[in-house]
Amino acid sequence: MKQFKEEVALLLEKYLGDAMSPEEIREAIEVPKYAEKGDVAFPCFKLAKSMRKNPALIAKELAETIEDERFDVVCENAYLNFFVKKERFARIVVSTILEEGEYYGASDIGKDKTMLVEYSSANISKELHFGHIRGIMIGSALYKLSKFLGYNAVAINHLGDYGINFGKIITAYKHWGDDKDIEERGVRALLDLYVKFEKFSKRDEKYMEEARQWFHKLEVENDQEAYDLWSWFKKISLEEYNRVYAMLGAEFDSFDGEAFYSDKMPAVHKELEEKNLLFYEDGMELIDLSDYNLTNVIVTTSAGTSLYITRDIACAIYRKNHYDFYQNVYVVGSEQRLHFQQLRAILHKMGHEWWERCIHVDHGLIMLKDGKLSSREGGVIFLEDVIKMALQKTLELIDQKNPNLEDKEVVAKQVGLGAIAYKELSTSRIKDYIFDWDEALSFEGETGPYLQYANVRAHSLLERGDVALRDIDYSLLTEEASVLLIRELSSFDEVLESALEKFEPAILSRYLMSIAKLFNKFYQQVSVITEDKEATKAKLALVKATSQVLENGMKLINMEAPKKM
Repeated sequence: MKQFKEEVALLLEKYLGDAMSPEEIREAIEVPKYAEKGDVAFPCFKLAKSMRKNPALIAKELAETIEDERFDVVCENAYLNFFVKKERFARIVVSTILEEGEYYGASDIGKDKTMLVEYSSANISKELHFGHIRGIMIGSALYKLSKFLGYNAVAINHLGDYGINFGKIITAYKHWGDDKDIEERGVRALLDLYVKFEKFSKRDEKYMEEARQWFHKLEVENDQEAYDLWSWFKKISLEEYNRVYAMLGAEFDSFDGEAFYSDKMPAVHKELEEKNLLFYEDGMELIDLSDYNLTNVIVTTSAGTSLYITRDIACAIYRKNHYDFYQNVYVVGSEQRLHFQQLRAILHKMGHEWWERCIHVDHGLIMLKDGKLSSREGGVIFLEDVIKMALQKTLELIDQKNPNLEDKEVVAKQVGLGAIAYKELSTSRIKDYIFDWDEALSFEGETGPYLQYANVRAHSLLERGDVALRDIDYSLLTEEASVLLIRELSSFDEVLESALEKFEPAILSRYLMSIAKLFNKFYQQVSVITEDKEATKAKLALVKATSQVLENGMKLINMEAPKKM
């Protein structure tokens, strides 16, 4: 659609003269929600003042004056509506999709710009639970969108591999740890130790004091035993996390976590001191953020150890120096909103002009019927178990609906994980929601399987038609169902840009669903394979183009596209 909007803009420049600048014309141009209102529309309200006429009259006069073989131009009240000639619209859109294939929708808008996407940021020694999937899915989609739109994208897993939690887990290990159990059960054994620590520390303060001592040994004293235990727990955790990430299609370029910045904090502390940003209270060092209407922030405890915010300041400065980022995006839950407001305020107070390019992309919680998921009290549903449940439930559905399907296990994985991905990424990221298995795996309604099945239908038609898609007569794609589908396909590039600009993968997910619905209407209303070879070829070209857009889009929202279901 961008091409047609640009054509309209250039055309209007000829007729409007100095009444509006080229930039103003482009800003005013819009795409009507309903096809009967035109493919591109131009509201004439802003012309009323300079032309000293009623906007509706201006639109009427322009519609009568503008002549261009590419468009039919009509006016409706104060709107000038442009209809692209159907044959031309079909030829440009469908042929472009077929020519560009898997690169259709890609662009270079991010050329020479580095986009950092921090997501997952798993806490070592705690297993990934189902509540973590929102951040993983959103972050992964934004990373893939950034790369597709030409950015130098860097996916960062800012591991929670430092802090008082390590004092807790080391304390728990020293009291109750079993090496064999940890080697066999991995992170689940470590999580059990963490939960046990939380229970015992509530009864006796000595456990928390031990935890503080162990963290002090790790951060300040460089104690070898503390370091060796930390390294072991991290190794065990990463092995498990990477297995789960691989299942979900999540990718990372860096696993630099909190510990990576431990030797960079003295420089940050020095800068804070030199800029007189620290004040002291009860042996602690704090930053006053009252002028930002935010609570004050502790950067160093009375024991001399750092806090999460301290390491995040060092992290942001390192990332700017190392990557020279265009945007530094943190995909982290809404419960951390205050933390990132404080981080941005501190960076601003330190005089770093790029503070606004540190962006918190927050998201709501995913819940089950028993409420919020928590690792503090145990009783969590582990993410790997959910993935296995998805495969099992999908395999059961396949056995019911298509028991003779080849490679059932492979398809079950594609459909099961696709159901989770679509459910996650079609829900506005800021919203909390309750996950329902029956709803997510349904082949009806707005679900992942429905989306995938539309693409399966397309491949079935292409296989049955089995014709070379060359020398296509696009004038044969004039039925309403074809025209509406082509119009929607033309918007793919703008949808991608909007999804990334707003950090909202749901924009893309819902767009793909609209494509699937329009294709299913096309499938029901149009005879694709007939005795008319030219008509068959034209309609199969549209089918192929639709499949290509669905597959390109699904790839960006962590969904695979099975050819049979």
